[in-house]
Amino acid sequence: MNEPSRDSVLRRAITQINSPAPSKPVVEAFFDRDTSTISYVVHDPVSRIAAVIDPVIGYDPASGWMDSVPADRIVAHVEKQGLHVAWLLETHVHADHLSGAPNLHDRIGGQIAIGEHITAVQASFGRLFGADRDRAPDNQEFDRLFADGDSFAIGGLDATVLHVPGHTPACVAYVIGDVAFVGDTMFMPDYGTARADFPGGNARQLYRSLRRLLELPGHTRLFMCHDYLPEGRDSHQWEATVEAERHGNIHAHDGIGEDDFVAMREGRDAGLAVPRLLLPSIQVNMHAGRPPAPEDNGICYLRIPLNAFASPA
Repeated sequence: MNEPSRDSVLRRAITQINSPAPSKPVVEAFFDRDTSTISYVVHDPVSRIAAVIDPVIGYDPASGWMDSVPADRIVAHVEKQGLHVAWLLETHVHADHLSGAPNLHDRIGGQIAIGEHITAVQASFGRLFGADRDRAPDNQEFDRLFADGDSFAIGGLDATVLHVPGHTPACVAYVIGDVAFVGDTMFMPDYGTARADFPGGNARQLYRSLRRLLELPGHTRLFMCHDYLPEGRDSHQWEATVEAERHGNIHAHDGIGEDDFVAMREGRDAGLAVPRLLLPSIQVNMHAGRPPAPEDNGICYLRIPLNAFASPA
């Protein structure tokens, strides 16, 4: 069977957004102040079936202590609303927080899913951390690897997966009903777009992914994974429309050409510091949020490679 073309996948997502549906997705956002991450619970109000998107687990890099406080808020919401969680969806391998998916899986269920190009991230970073020595083969830690154009259901809500590489090779956006969760590919209009300098990242791919998302209908509500408070704004925001991004995104509004975007993005990325939690986050998140197995003394250890990245200066 031939794989669907990118154009046909986009047309299907547009049809899904514009089609009348018996119910509309209900979206609840959970902001983690320590990592500026927004997690979401989206559910079908008729069936009460839900998905959790980009959940966070607490982590203190100074002490190595992990806590479930961010996940606890999601569990409390799910229980209060009487929801049944079918999916735990990751938009990509995050470099700024540890995933709370395993914690939620054990407490409220749900299949853990991510884009199929996770294998490219594992190939890049697995060598760095030596993580291939003690991990399950063939991505057995994830329940589902999504390809571009894959579809699934959240109760009565249709969902379509869009592959949107550039920030990482594995980034996907989830179009659920008439809304879209865009991960780190796009930020609020006054903040712009994600960096593209991680291994496997590509500013030109990022531009094309942005344009793909901006071809969705103008009224489509977009939900961001982060908000870092740009200068001049003092309250966090995480929802915009495609139309607002087309007109106002400072990096990617209509009229910005690909070459100009690439020059801007690569220039900005050259001056960015390594994310504070990159080293613990990547080696855990590329294995569905699960830390390495305990050593003989019963303690789990993360690996911190020395001098593997450019000097922070």
